[in-house]
Amino acid sequence: MKETNKPAPSGRREFIKNATIAAASFMIVPRYVLGGPGFLAPSDRLIIAGVGVGGKGQSDIASFYASGKADIGFLCDVDTRRAANSVKAFPKAKFYKDWREMYDKEHKNFDAVSVSTPDHNHAVQALGAMQLGKHVYVQKPLTHDIYEARILTAAADKYKVVTQMGNQGASNDGPRLMKEWYDAGLIGDVHTVYAWTDRPVWPQGIPWSTNKAEVPKELDWDLWLGTAPYKDYVDKLVPFNWRGWWDYGTGALGDMGCHLLEAPFSVLNLKYATEVEASVGSVYVDEFKRGYFPDSCPPSSHVILKFPKTNKTQGDIKVHWMDGGIQPERPAELEADEVFGDGGNGTLFIGTKGKMMASTYSANPRLLPLSKNASINVPQKFARVKDQSNGHYRQWVEACIAGYGKHELSSPFSIAGPLTEALLMANLAIRGADVQRVGADGKISYPGRYKKLLWDNDNMRVTNLDEVNQFVKRTYRNGYTLGV
Repeated sequence: MKETNKPAPSGRREFIKNATIAAASFMIVPRYVLGGPGFLAPSDRLIIAGVGVGGKGQSDIASFYASGKADIGFLCDVDTRRAANSVKAFPKAKFYKDWREMYDKEHKNFDAVSVSTPDHNHAVQALGAMQLGKHVYVQKPLTHDIYEARILTAAADKYKVVTQMGNQGASNDGPRLMKEWYDAGLIGDVHTVYAWTDRPVWPQGIPWSTNKAEVPKELDWDLWLGTAPYKDYVDKLVPFNWRGWWDYGTGALGDMGCHLLEAPFSVLNLKYATEVEASVGSVYVDEFKRGYFPDSCPPSSHVILKFPKTNKTQGDIKVHWMDGGIQPERPAELEADEVFGDGGNGTLFIGTKGKMMASTYSANPRLLPLSKNASINVPQKFARVKDQSNGHYRQWVEACIAGYGKHELSSPFSIAGPLTEALLMANLAIRGADVQRVGADGKISYPGRYKKLLWDNDNMRVTNLDEVNQFVKRTYRNGYTLGV
């Protein structure tokens, strides 16, 4: 019988239409709506809401989607210019500018949140999601302040949600290989670690601009400021140069420290430091006068953190951090033309029997001298993450689907929290160098310079320079709170 193109009866058409819509809706409803916490939807796919979806946020959500087990259900960004590529890539995702509105209206419709915003807003956005029972992935550094890091670390356990920080090198083979070498005794007992970077590659050590600029129509400046004090918009701060300002960023330490110090933490089981000291570079405002600009991170620094002995060491460990192009002395075992780290960045472990180093993201670990690497014969002890750093995203997605406590992660907040605290404690020493006291005679002194800061970990405070404790826990702008 010849087929015709006659339309189906209206009743049948409506039935097919409604059934199709219902089926499609069913496939994207979050697990817990269908059957409570831990229930697996028929699609077994994670529904993710992205907060900050331009730049790194764009690549983050694309990587979650590429796992084949996640859908991007919602997008949120204060800047529609930055969000444009993600909106184009995920046209079915509903878009918001204010993450608070998205959480309020849509929290029943997603399982997890990816946070990739400037450092000063990480904590409120992540904790807000965790309090709703959502799994969270947060870009490095985990938080802007030590107090925030401590709160998020506790919240992961309290709310039983799956967490991961975006230091993807933690999923590389490098940290696991170095743990195997260290546990096998190849370099003896480590007592000193160096980590260095050529960052910053953005302006630091400069005064705040006095030139007001017009806010781009695509940017909601008030939402971008979030927890930070209100300031007039200045050109070129967004989307990248905010990293060099203490109100928003955490300097080179925040940008690269989570990548370069993750391996020392995992190899040596480091957790909380007990003391820190720093020296910082300055700039010249004219031919004869050095300038100090306390609102801006310095152009370079050298920080020394002391950690108490762990189950992996025989004594205390000193960790040196260097940025702004400063590097430690080249090891005697390294030939003159051999690359130290990866050139601009690296990590060096110094043990009682030898040394080992790695590049950024703990990549390319090797023993020193390099000739030793041809004869290493240590059995594999730790499971590897499939696709290494690229698998960091899929690892979190699969852990979220499996449920809290059922899947090993490379950088859950139980690890990422203490690591971030160490970096932020180093920043206390850096900021302490610019803390000013004005004497009765009107003269300015800098009490934090040339001083070692002693840390009371339980009470989260420096005991011998009270002025820096204001940076342990910021005062948020009205309208923002951690709610704890």
